[in-house]
Amino acid sequence: MISNTRHPNLVELVGCCVENNNRILVYEYLENNSLARVLLGSKSTHVALDWPTRVNICLGTASGLQFLHEEAEPHIVHRDIKASNILLDGNFRPKIGDFGLAKLFPDNVTHVSTRVAGTIGYLAPEYALLGQLTKKADVYSFGVLLLEVISGSSSSKAAFGQDFLLLLEWTWKLREEGRLLDIVDPELSQYPENEVARFIKVALFCTQAGANQRPTMKQVVEMLSKEVNLNEKLLTRPGVFKLQNSRPFGGSSSEETSSSQNKKGKQSA
Repeated sequence: MISNTRHPNLVELVGCCVENNNRILVYEYLENNSLARVLLGSKSTHVALDWPTRVNICLGTASGLQFLHEEAEPHIVHRDIKASNILLDGNFRPKIGDFGLAKLFPDNVTHVSTRVAGTIGYLAPEYALLGQLTKKADVYSFGVLLLEVISGSSSSKAAFGQDFLLLLEWTWKLREEGRLLDIVDPELSQYPENEVARFIKVALFCTQAGANQRPTMKQVVEMLSKEVNLNEKLLTRPGVFKLQNSRPFGGSSSEETSSSQNKKGKQSA
C-alpha cells in the first residue's frame, strides 16, 4: 500500500527487507532531516527559515495530506502528523513520513473507533478522549503544526504566559486581545503581515473543538494558497487535550484518559 502511494510531498518507499525477525523499510534519503530538527531543534541543528520557505513547507504538507485524504485509494488518515514526521529534502521541500499509525478509510466509512495513538500536543480532543477517528483528526494536527511553523515554538514543550498555556491556547488568547502577530517567530524579521495573519487564522479554523466545524484539507490548501477572506464570525474556540486529568480547553468536560495514554507519561504545561 505504501509503495503504491506516491506524491511529491510523501516520502517514497524504496524497498523492504524481511530476514528472520528483522523487518526493514528503506525510504528515500532526505538531506535536511525533519522539520522538528531544523526548526525546533538545538542550536547545532537549527536552520533559519525565511517566510517563503515556511510557506512552501506548510503548503506542501497540506497538499500531501489532501492527497492521502481524498485521492489515495483507499483514503488514508495518517494519525501522527507532527514536526518530526515532516521530512525535508535538500531544498527544504516537505515530505510526510512515518505511516506506522496510519488507518485506511474506504469511501463508505466516515469514522472509526480505535485505540488512541499519536503524540500529545497534536491530538484532536474527540480522538484523544473518545477514540473517534476521522480525517478531521489529521486536520487538527496540521493546524497545530501550522502554528509551530509560524511561531518557531513546540506545541508540546513550550509554555506561554503566567498561566503556562500551550501554544494553541496562547494563540487564541492573543487573538482575543488583538495581538495575533505576537505569536510570530522573532527570527522572522521580514514577513507579509496579512499573509501571516491569514495562516494563523487558518490554523485556528483547523483546531476548533468541534470536528465538524473544521475545514477539509482541500479547503485548507485553498485557504493557504489563495488570498481569501476568512469569515471569522464562524470561528469557534479551539479544543485542547491535556493529560493530568485536566479539562480540554474549549471542548468536552470529560476528564477521563485511557490507560494507554497515561502510560505515555504526563505532559508538563
